[in-house]
Amino acid sequence: MEEIVYRNRLPIQLRFNDIDVIGHVNNTVYFNFYDLGKTAYFEEVRGEHIDWSSTDIVVRCINAEFLAPTFYRDRIEVDTAVVKIGNKSLHVHQRIIDTVNNVVKSTCTTVMVGFDVASNTSKEISQTWKDAIRVYEQNPNL
Repeated sequence: MEEIVYRNRLPIQLRFNDIDVIGHVNNTVYFNFYDLGKTAYFEEVRGEHIDWSSTDIVVRCINAEFLAPTFYRDRIEVDTAVVKIGNKSLHVHQRIIDTVNNVVKSTCTTVMVGFDVASNTSKEISQTWKDAIRVYEQNPNL
């Protein structure tokens, strides 16, 4: 697989309630981090605040791999990139990385699909999204 360039990096502040009884970040919390990363990514791509209650892309599938534990004192960020755009879907790749030692703690792939809120049906990814992502990722071939 080609190396992914992450143009969007979001520092994450760990909270006391992120930690489970064995002293590391609970696996379910990573999905909150990934959601924060996607939000920051798409708002940076579009250069504007996005009203997510009426957006035209939604999560279809999300899969995370947990590679190393994250502890309360770790300094982490979530890195986000779109790696593929299809007609009705786009593929987002993310990782949680320790910014001190560059250890990747977790990776995540998300498939997002075009969605028509009014009819509650799938639709093609809008050209606006495609163009904005291709410009942001500096990759016209996505």
